[in-house]
Amino acid sequence: MTSQSAAALRARYVDQAASDLEENRRLQRELQVRITMLKQEEALLKDIISLAERYEGFADASRLPEQVQDEQQVVTKPKRAAAGATSRRTAATRTAPAKGGTEGRPRQALLCDLLMNLLDEYDEPRPAKELRDELLKKHPDRNPTPQVVRNTLESLVAKGRVRRHKQQRSVMYTLARRDGANGSA
Repeated sequence: MTSQSAAALRARYVDQAASDLEENRRLQRELQVRITMLKQEEALLKDIISLAERYEGFADASRLPEQVQDEQQVVTKPKRAAAGATSRRTAATRTAPAKGGTEGRPRQALLCDLLMNLLDEYDEPRPAKELRDELLKKHPDRNPTPQVVRNTLESLVAKGRVRRHKQQRSVMYTLARRDGANGSA
């Protein structure tokens, strides 16, 4: 092997190693983003479990999601802070005025209500990604992860307020009442 061919071979190895290193770093960044999203989802799921355990024997379960939430924000704040779980939703809860407060700041709308309003604007089924993108445009103060949006939509499906439509590998959503109206026309 000549010194020229050895140098060319060495240069190819260096180029390949540099390319592999760049790809490795890109994958690390992707995984960091994914881990952040999973941690946010974990915090949400812990909150759901906590609420479910707290209201295990509750008589009127239909009242839980929207009306009792105000009552529980005061109770759950210290527990979240003690556990060290910080999230955008927890921070928003801390800064929201107490029920009956005189600060004049309105309570932030629930994600399920915002998604229902978005779905109400369309006649055709919409994918969760498009709904999230539109939510980010209309409500820049909100930044739910794609998984949180899907979970919220699936929760609305379970309650019968939203219908799920599968087209090949895509899942789309419409309001249940709108879907029923289209079926009868």
